[in-house]
Amino acid sequence: MTDATAHICREVFDGESLRQDAAVLVADGKVTGICGRSEVPNGYKPENAGEGILSAGFVDLQVNGGGGLMLGDAETLEDIEQICTAHLPLGTTALTPTLITDTAQTTRKVVELAIQAWSARVPGFHGLHLEGPHLFAGRKGAHDADLIRPMTAEDLELYISAARSLPSLMVTIAPETVTENQVRDMSEAGIHVSLGHSGASYRACRQIAEAGANCVTHLFNAMSPLQHREPGLVGAALDLGDLNAGLIADGVHVDPVAIKVALKSKSGPGRLFLVTDAMSQTGTDVTSFTLGGREIFRRNGTLTLADGTLAGADIDMPASVRFLVEQVGLDPQRALKMATSIPADVIGQPLGRLQEGKAADLVLLGKDFSVERVWLAGKALEMPS
Repeated sequence: MTDATAHICREVFDGESLRQDAAVLVADGKVTGICGRSEVPNGYKPENAGEGILSAGFVDLQVNGGGGLMLGDAETLEDIEQICTAHLPLGTTALTPTLITDTAQTTRKVVELAIQAWSARVPGFHGLHLEGPHLFAGRKGAHDADLIRPMTAEDLELYISAARSLPSLMVTIAPETVTENQVRDMSEAGIHVSLGHSGASYRACRQIAEAGANCVTHLFNAMSPLQHREPGLVGAALDLGDLNAGLIADGVHVDPVAIKVALKSKSGPGRLFLVTDAMSQTGTDVTSFTLGGREIFRRNGTLTLADGTLAGADIDMPASVRFLVEQVGLDPQRALKMATSIPADVIGQPLGRLQEGKAADLVLLGKDFSVERVWLAGKALEMPS
């Protein structure tokens, strides 16, 4: 055994629970166990991580860009790496870059780059999320309505083929633009079908869920709301236990009270989890950028088009956890689960937990949940100054 370290911290979050005065044992890039501070075995070099929380790395299933680049603008493997690298110092050690509605040519290009990224084991890359183009134009949000279209046989063939070469593939669709058979085929191929950008009824959503959809994209946003005579997609997300749902916790996309109500009313086994919906500005200090030829403005923690339409979120995962704890009133353990093990479970990947044999992807959080240190496969990440 080489390079064996015991990372000792006041609190350790292993993906399920918080442990007091514990040590995470790491050797050769993998977790070998968790023990009490005074129980570190011989052969492990003690390293005091301090008074914060040492957590499993964050898992983000909706990341449109980072480091000044949107996924749709990526042309090379290095571009994919640039996006992933921007999120590593923010504690997100696993992410699925997300392509919003684009042309068929761009979608195919991004799929090919994603397969290359997984083959090259780009740090942080753990799959692909295609958010569109099979959405409902009436709930398009910041997506380009001219590019929204129903799913074709060629699209389906591309997705099923891609799923064979990627660790995970999520495709956001609206029930209005796909058939139950298409959803069934995707689900049977291992694709995670997510419902979003839809004005569909509760009944229509239930039918697609029964065909194999297992997720909902950014709950409450760009979807039919819960009404007393028509529960819509929000009602389906909360009532149907087969559906998990991503949530943007920035205080802009969803009010804290709505988050609290959703958490209390969600039927299991499906659960709610955090996503950032991050755009290209993540990891930069830019005040504006372009999206499909349209300018996006960054002001006071929001990203909007010129008409005020929300266009992604200006928040990172540690800030999302802090919002859940400070503004929604969740205990840190539950908030951290929503950023680690739950999204990992949604895509069926061995991530978001500090368990024996798993990669030692760690993040050290300060008292305000700010990121102080990050380890990827046991190696300390050089943090920006």
